[in-house]
Amino acid sequence: MDIKQQIEQAIGEAAARAVAAGALPEAGALPKVLLEEPPDKELGDFATNFAMQSARVFKRPPRVIAAAIRDHLTGDWLDHAEVAGPGFLNFYLKGHVAADTLRAILAAGERYGTLPQRDEPRVQVEYVSANPTGPLHVGHGRGAAVGSALVNLLRAAGYAADSEYYVNDAGNQMQLLAVSVNARYLELLGRTVIFPENGYHGADITETARRIIDRDGDKYLALPEEERLQIFQEVAYREKRAALEEDLADFGVTFDRWFSERTLHPDAVRRVVDVLLERGAAYRKDGAIWLRSTDYGDDKDRVIFRENGVPTYLAADIAYHEDKYARGYGRLVNIWGADHHGYVARVKAAIAALGHDPSRLTVLFLQMVSLYRDGQLVKLSKRTGETVTLRELMEEVGVDAARYFFIMRSLDSQLDFDLDLAKKRSNENPVYYIQYAHARISSIFRQADELGLVPADGMELELLTDETETALIKKLGAYPEEIARAAAEYAPQRIARYSHELASAFHSFYNQCRIVGQARELASARLALVAATGHVIRHSLGILGVSAPDKM
Repeated sequence: MDIKQQIEQAIGEAAARAVAAGALPEAGALPKVLLEEPPDKELGDFATNFAMQSARVFKRPPRVIAAAIRDHLTGDWLDHAEVAGPGFLNFYLKGHVAADTLRAILAAGERYGTLPQRDEPRVQVEYVSANPTGPLHVGHGRGAAVGSALVNLLRAAGYAADSEYYVNDAGNQMQLLAVSVNARYLELLGRTVIFPENGYHGADITETARRIIDRDGDKYLALPEEERLQIFQEVAYREKRAALEEDLADFGVTFDRWFSERTLHPDAVRRVVDVLLERGAAYRKDGAIWLRSTDYGDDKDRVIFRENGVPTYLAADIAYHEDKYARGYGRLVNIWGADHHGYVARVKAAIAALGHDPSRLTVLFLQMVSLYRDGQLVKLSKRTGETVTLRELMEEVGVDAARYFFIMRSLDSQLDFDLDLAKKRSNENPVYYIQYAHARISSIFRQADELGLVPADGMELELLTDETETALIKKLGAYPEEIARAAAEYAPQRIARYSHELASAFHSFYNQCRIVGQARELASARLALVAATGHVIRHSLGILGVSAPDKM
């Protein structure tokens, strides 16, 4: 239990003692205790507005409640508490608390920041899932960075979590892929072709067609068009998917499973539609089959089988989610593009109709990414004149900067990505600032090795009383709580922010507190603090999928 948890528990216990002593009246359910760190050190190490939050429950003025709680507080961590303002309680900790916190961190070692395994159902996170019809763009990159960080975060927080990519390798988009490659193939062989208006116009399609010619010449011209399209669809699909997997792997993103939509057709789709029909959750009308989604809060019923007997994308998606539940997942997290916002109600309607709890599905929406260079919006790729690809972004700013910048803002807010800032080697660049802190730590240990200096773990830690030392220890002590909260909120951006704040606390300590040239006991104590900081920086950057370099 970290110090914040101890204080929160102590406040609840003090309130109970105050009630038992008659200082406060009997009350119903009390609000959750919220602690914050005052911006001014003179206002204490921690503060709470619990007395103001519980005034309605106790039916007493907040200052009266705060005073009663203060008078009934116990714990060897507390130096004293003060009532301030309209009813704040400010806590001042004893000097040994910081040393105890650091001692516990050092004792945990490499386990620190990884929480105990939770006895909860397995979580599946599905993300990216871009159509295998062309290269990934920067929007896909944001989803990839956030999704992979979220899986890492959930695992660090003790959840059993798996990652999955849903490959849309069936349906109209695959037919369009084949038609597009065929058109470019014929063009390159000198044939006059009207390119399909809704086809894929990217330069990568022309490159695919050219590779087919380089390998096989014009031999496919002799085939009937239908047969040629089938061949081109499979060739192009294998090529696009391989490129997609390579880009993601180079971006530090791998998946526990690549799920092929093809495997759902026709049996799984037909089976789930039959179940919906049997339960009355779907019905036949005008030759089509409709999901009765209005019964579950959707604004209208949705077609799941067309009049021509071809299933809609929704039908496959229903079968896919049913398959997830059949595999034993108790919680599903999907990261979708913002343009899918209206799709949630119909999917949850189908989930409910199939007997599952729709609240166990969480959909996170991926907002747009805007790239800026020299203060100007970058819309097109320099290489192709089309959308900027993830590969181009990696080549320009590097994987670490790209991942951190994608993760550092909440997924549901639009991201303005400053390419110039991402490439800067200065403290203005947040990822450089954090990595530089780790490089400094590595440098300190190289010097310590030369001096034969080792980190302390005993009473020497009581010597860490400088304000920058205690602030750094407090920030380290807050890490497990930050992990738990970020995971509960599906918010890896909290870890990005935390790692930056930790680096700031370390740089302040570094500038204030020397190690070399100090008394050996103090130097060893400070080296222990440096060691703990290095571990937490590595751990937090590991969640984000960002490297922690030893030199810069």
